Amino acid sequence: MVGINTAYSTNYVNHSTAYAARNTSDSPAAPATGSSDSAATNVTLSDAAKAAISVKDFATVVTEALAKLKTLLTEAERTSPLEGGKLALNLGSLDARELYAMSTDKAFSADELKAADLEMQRRFEAALAGPAAVAKVSGNYLGLYKAAAEYLDSLGSEEKAGADWIAGRAAVTEGLKQLQADPKTLPKTSSDDPVALYLALAAAGQTTQPTSITDVATSTRKTLDKLYADAIANGKAPTFNKQTTVGTFIDMSKLDSRSLSSIVLDTTNQFSPEEVRTAKSTLHGKSGAALLAGFNSAAKSSDPSAFSQNIISLFASLSPEERQAAGWTDKFYQAAVESYQSTNKLTQMFAEAGGETTGFMSWMGK
Repeated sequence: MVGINTAYSTNYVNHSTAYAARNTSDSPAAPATGSSDSAATNVTLSDAAKAAISVKDFATVVTEALAKLKTLLTEAERTSPLEGGKLALNLGSLDARELYAMSTDKAFSADELKAADLEMQRRFEAALAGPAAVAKVSGNYLGLYKAAAEYLDSLGSEEKAGADWIAGRAAVTEGLKQLQADPKTLPKTSSDDPVALYLALAAAGQTTQPTSITDVATSTRKTLDKLYADAIANGKAPTFNKQTTVGTFIDMSKLDSRSLSSIVLDTTNQFSPEEVRTAKSTLHGKSGAALLAGFNSAAKSSDPSAFSQNIISLFASLSPEERQAAGWTDKFYQAAVESYQSTNKLTQMFAEAGGETTGFMSWMGK
């Protein structure tokens, strides 16, 4: 169970489901002629059945996780994903089931098991960082617990079958129940509550630290070099020109924002000016898209402070290096906080003057 402790269930759940429907001819039976035509059979699978069939068995997940980890270690020229007890390898390319396999299966070393636990904890904390920042400003914890529920529900079936996940999800469910009645009072659940644990760790400054930006830069350098080598091996020159007809387009948008940030900041002088420019443009594009999505989401909301809350959440979900590379300063965050506070104040004053929420929203142009 992410966000609770490092004990994990070894009970694996395998899915295998299929549905078939037989359609037979409505025509009258043909006279016997010594031979017969077999009835046509059509197999129709529901979307759920197709999804179940496509789910890999856990043994395959373990095998693929081993292969991916070996590649990552080789490319990073490391023998362990840890250094000084901290993550020193970017495990972002492993999906939730692969990471869970790495944290439970004996095919992995002790260091690899610990690294998986740290990465799982880091991902959970990253999912809660934004909503927690909004809760701190607004005093409303409902969104924080909803984010925790969504994250836990997104995990693989094997992890969700474990006692830790079941206990943690039950605590979050209880928290949501209490918050429906009183969203501004932290719920009293149980010691299994992963949100309560996260808040305690955050308050103590003990949340999981991501892979250092220096190690991320080294890994990203090797990733780019491999893309260049593959392009050349195929007889085409690598290029950042998306419109190329003769070269191989190197698409930096496939890199995560922390990898892009490591290029933009280039603290170790590993990247060329062209790579830095391309990474900066790509990162700004992603930042702009995130802000636009936050604006569009807010436009559909009945809460006039929704956009401010979305900015607060986005800002808090980024690492300091990502904020620096994207040009998101503390002043930007403070402006969002002040906007939230002033909008709430206006809403309160409008209500005290005898207005209604719907009237205020109309006045705000909603």
